[in-house]
Amino acid sequence: MTTDTPLKTAARLSVAPMMDWTDRHCRYLHRQLSGRALLYTEMVTAPAVIHGERERLLGFEAAEHPVALQLGGSDPAELRQAARIGTEYGYDEINLNCGCPSDRVQSGAFGAILMTRPELVAECCAEMIAESPVEVTVKCRIGVDEQEPEEVLPRFLETVAAAGVTRFTIHARKAWLQGLSPKENRDIPPLDYDLVHRMKRDFPDLHLSVNGGIGSLEEARGFLEAGLDGAMIGRAAYHQPADILGDADRTIWGEGETVAAEEAVARMLPYIERHLAQGGRLHQVTRHMLGLFAGRPGARGWRRMLSEGANRPGAGPELVEAALAQVTDLRAAA
Repeated sequence: MTTDTPLKTAARLSVAPMMDWTDRHCRYLHRQLSGRALLYTEMVTAPAVIHGERERLLGFEAAEHPVALQLGGSDPAELRQAARIGTEYGYDEINLNCGCPSDRVQSGAFGAILMTRPELVAECCAEMIAESPVEVTVKCRIGVDEQEPEEVLPRFLETVAAAGVTRFTIHARKAWLQGLSPKENRDIPPLDYDLVHRMKRDFPDLHLSVNGGIGSLEEARGFLEAGLDGAMIGRAAYHQPADILGDADRTIWGEGETVAAEEAVARMLPYIERHLAQGGRLHQVTRHMLGLFAGRPGARGWRRMLSEGANRPGAGPELVEAALAQVTDLRAAA
C-alpha cells in the first residue's frame, strides 16, 4: 500500500495538464473552486524552460499550490536542468509527459512515443530525481500503435519505478501516433479502465491515478472507492469547472463547503484587477471562465457577453460584473 503524503492526498483528484488551457489564469480560477485538488501546468518542453522566457512560462501565484510542472523532453541532461529550474520556481511536483500524441511532440522524440522506450524514461527520471528535491512523477498512456498494453504497461511501470518514480497517472487509452489526430486520440481509442485497476493490484506500492473520459465527481469517487489512488479529470473540469471543482473538496476529501459559480466569479475580480494593472488583457482570464454556469439559465448570455466584450480595448471587471448580473437576474426570475 502507498503511504499518504500531502501531495499524494491532493492527487486523489487532479486537473489534467492541457495545452493552451491550463495556464496560470485557468489554475487560479480552479483554485478558487477547490482548495485541495492538485493542479498541473500545460506541458512545457525542457529546452523552453532552459532557454525561454522563464517567468512567462513558469510564473504562478502562491495561491495555486499544490501545483505541478509538467515537462516534455527525452534528453536526460536537459530534463535534469529543467527539473532543477522548476523546483527553484517553487513547484510541488515535476511531472514527465509520456502521453501526448501530437506531431510536434513526436518529432521531438518525446511524449507518447516514450512508451516505446521505457529504459530512456527511467534514465530521464533518474536524472530528474537526482536534481529535484520535490517528487518526480510520470503521466503515460497504456501503449501506442500496435503495442499490446497488457505487456507494455507493466514493463513500463516496473522499469520506470526502478529509477525511483512511485507515482504515475495513466491515461487509460492507447495513443495512435499514425492515423489519428491529437483530438481523435482523446476520444477514439477505447478506454481500458480494467487494465489500470489490474496494474494497481500488481503494483500495490505504486500510487496510481487514472485519467481519460472521467466526466463527473461521482465517477472519480468510484475509482477511488474501487482502490485506485487518484483520478485526473481533464476537459470536464475545464468546461464545467463549477460542477466538477466547486463540490470537489466536500465530495472527495469530506471537508469544506460547495463553492458556487457566483462565489468563484467574486473571488476572481481582485485577481482580474491585478492582472489588468500589470498590463494584461481581460480575455486572457475570462476565456477560462466561460463554462462556469454551464447548464444553468443565463449560461449562453454569460458566454456571449464575455466572448464578445473581453477583447475590446479597456474591457475590465465591470464587464464580468454585468455578465454575472444577467445570470443572477435570470435565476431570481426563475
